[in-house]
Amino acid sequence: MHCTVAANNPLSQPPNESGTLPPIPFRLERRIVNSAADNNKTFGDATDIVSVSASGSSHSGSTAPPSAGAGIPWSASMAKAPVAARTKPHRVDIHHHLLPPKYVAETMALRVGERSPAWSPEMSIEEMDKNGIATSVTSLMQPQVWFGDIDLGRRLARESNEYAAQLVRDYPGRFGIFATFSLPDTEGSLREIEYALDVLNADGFGLMTSYANQWLGDPVFWPVMEELNRRKAVVYTHPLSPACCKNLIPDVGQSVIEYATDTTRAIASLLLSGTAARFPDIRWIFSHGGGTMPFLLGRFRREESRVKEREKRLPNGIMFELKKFYYDTAQANHAGALAALLKIVSVSQVLFGTDFPFALSEECVTGLSEWGFSAFDLRAIDRDNALRLLPRLKA
Repeated sequence: MHCTVAANNPLSQPPNESGTLPPIPFRLERRIVNSAADNNKTFGDATDIVSVSASGSSHSGSTAPPSAGAGIPWSASMAKAPVAARTKPHRVDIHHHLLPPKYVAETMALRVGERSPAWSPEMSIEEMDKNGIATSVTSLMQPQVWFGDIDLGRRLARESNEYAAQLVRDYPGRFGIFATFSLPDTEGSLREIEYALDVLNADGFGLMTSYANQWLGDPVFWPVMEELNRRKAVVYTHPLSPACCKNLIPDVGQSVIEYATDTTRAIASLLLSGTAARFPDIRWIFSHGGGTMPFLLGRFRREESRVKEREKRLPNGIMFELKKFYYDTAQANHAGALAALLKIVSVSQVLFGTDFPFALSEECVTGLSEWGFSAFDLRAIDRDNALRLLPRLKA
C-alpha cells in the first residue's frame, strides 16, 4: 500500500502538546503500476494507494477509517517518502546460499574451517516470505567446488548446478541461479559455462574471490574471462579465507576479517592486472559492500599512479571501473558500510543481499530501512537494480 500525502496535509504539521496529530482522512483505491516505467515506483503490479487529503475529501464518501479519531502519534519519519504498508513479496536477494545435502556431506572433510548451517529449500522459502523476498538467486556455499581435483570439481559443479535448476522448476518464480564451475580447470570451466547458460538458463555465475592463492585478475584465468566477456555474463563473487591466511589469530573466526579482505584482494587483482578493463562486458558483483575496498580507496588511488602499463591496464582509471561494479548489502547494511560505499557508487549499483542462511534476512531489511533511503532508492536496491541486471527474473 502506497501513501500519497498532500503538501498541506496534517502530516506536514508539528504535533500538538499531547504528542498526537489530528485525524487524517484517507481513501483506498487500486492502481495498476508498470514497475519499469511508473514514476511513483510503487511495488508490484496492482498496488493499494492511500491518498491523504487535508481537506478531508473522499471519492468513496467515507472521510476516515474507524480508528482515525484516536489520532496518530507523531514520528519524524512520517514526513518522509511514501511507505509500503501492504505489498506482495517484492525483494530480490542476490546473496542467497545453496547447500545441497549431497555436496555438504561429500565435502565436509574438505571444507576446513567452513561451517554448514542447517538449510533446506523450505527454510529458504519461509525466510523469504517472512521478509518480503520474492526471488532469491542461489549460489553454492564457499568454497564451492575446487579442491585441487579436476574430476571432482567438474562433477560437483554439474551436480550443484543441476540441483539449483531443479529448485527453479520446483518453486516457479522463487529462485534464480548463479551457476558455479571449477575455475582453475579451464577446459571444464568453459564446458560448464556453456551448459549452465544454454541448457540450464542460468542467470549468471558465482565464483570465489580466489583459488589456491590466485585471485580473479590472474592472467591464467583470462581464457575463461574471455568467454564470460563474450557472453556478457553476470559474475557474482563471494570471498573465502585463502590458503595464505587461515587461522592467523587464535579465537578469531576466518570470516570476521579475511572474507572482507579477500573481496578487496579480488577487486585489486581485477583492476591492477588490467582484467576489468580488458573484459569490459563482464558485469561483476562483489559481496558485503565490496569488503574493505571503500575504506581503502585512498590507497587504491595512490597505487593507480604506480601501476605498470597504466594506460593499457587502466585506460579509464580506477574510479571508472569501481563505479561500474555492483555491490551487495549482505552484512554491509549498517551505517558505516553504507556511508563509505555510497561515497563511491550511486544507488544504481547497490543490490539487496542477505547471506542466508549464514545471516538472517531481517538484518538486511532493517538496516536498509533505518538508513533513510527515499522510497525510490529503496525500491531500486530491493528490486529494480537486480531486475535490470537479471531481466529473466521479471517473468
